[in-house]
Amino acid sequence: MRIQLSFPFSTVASVLAGVASLVALPASAQSYPSKPIRILIAQAPGSATDNISRILTGKLAGQLGQQFVIEARPGAGGAIGTEAAARSPNDGYTLFMANNSTHGSNPAVYKKLPYDAVKDFAPIVLIASTPYVLTAHPSLPVKNVKELVALAKKRPGDLNYGSAGNGSTHHLSGELLKSLAGINLVHVPYKGTTPALTGLLSGEVSVMFFTVVGIQPHAKTGKARPLAVTTPTRATLMPELPTMAEAGVPGFEVMSWFGLLAPAGTPPAIISRLNAETAKAMAQPDVTGALRKLGFDARGGSPEQFATHIKSEITRFSKLVKATGITID
Repeated sequence: MRIQLSFPFSTVASVLAGVASLVALPASAQSYPSKPIRILIAQAPGSATDNISRILTGKLAGQLGQQFVIEARPGAGGAIGTEAAARSPNDGYTLFMANNSTHGSNPAVYKKLPYDAVKDFAPIVLIASTPYVLTAHPSLPVKNVKELVALAKKRPGDLNYGSAGNGSTHHLSGELLKSLAGINLVHVPYKGTTPALTGLLSGEVSVMFFTVVGIQPHAKTGKARPLAVTTPTRATLMPELPTMAEAGVPGFEVMSWFGLLAPAGTPPAIISRLNAETAKAMAQPDVTGALRKLGFDARGGSPEQFATHIKSEITRFSKLVKATGITID
C-alpha cells in the first residue's frame, strides 16, 4: 500500500510548512534507497537462507542501484540473528530473511524468545518454499508410507527418526507423523542437519524428514529411500514422489520456506516498494532457475498474505506442540 500525502492548504506559507514537516519523516519510496541495504540472516554462511538471500539480492542490487550486504548472525536456534533484526532501525536499510524456524516452529516450541515473531516485524514478501521428504534407510523393509506405518505399528517403539535437534522442523514433522498415523517412533536429536543426515545414511536412524535437494543425490545412489513429500503438491525436483496425503496420511503439511521482513514500523511506502521490486526480481528466469536448482519454488504475494502465512504457521505448530507436549526452555 502506497502512502499518498495531500495538503489542504490555501497559502504558500502553509504549503511550505507542510513540506518542511516531511523532513522529519523516514525516507520515502521515491528517494529510497540512498545507501547500501543490510540483510540479516539467522543461519550460517552457505546455508539455504544465505544462498536464497544472495540469489535475490543479486537481482535487487541492479534494480535499486544500491549494494546489498548479507550479514550472518547464527546461534541459539536462530534467535540471535532474529533478535538483532527486530532491534534494528526501521528505516528500510536493515531487512531480515526469515524462515519456517524463526517465524514458525521457534515461537511455538520456545517458552521465551527475545523477539515477537509477529509484533516485531513488518512482512514484505514470501520468497520461496520447498517440501521436506520423508526418507527411510534402505535397510528398512518398506517401500512406501503405508508400509512404514504398518511396520511401526507392528514394532512399536522399535523404529526411530532423526532430526536436526529438539524443536527443529524435522523434530516437529516426526511428531506430526506419529500423531496423524498413530504410531510410536523414538526421536533421536542431532546437533544440526549434517550430522542428522549422516545418521540416516549410516542407518543409525530408521527415517528422517529432509529437504528435497539434500536427499535427492543420495536417493539416486540408493543410499536413501524417499517415500513422500510433505506439501499438498508434489515437488518439482522429485515429481515421482507422492504427497503425504496421497501416501495415506491426510492432513500432513510442513514446508521449508523463506521470506523477507523488515523491523516493525518501517514506512509502508518502503515496504510496498520492496514488495514490488522483489516480485519483479522473482519473475526473472535466472532467479527462478537458480531457486529451482536449490529445490525451491518461487512464491510471492502481498505483505498482507505473508503476514497471514506467518500467523498460520505459528498457530499450526503451536497446536502440535500443545498436543504432543514438546517444550524447550
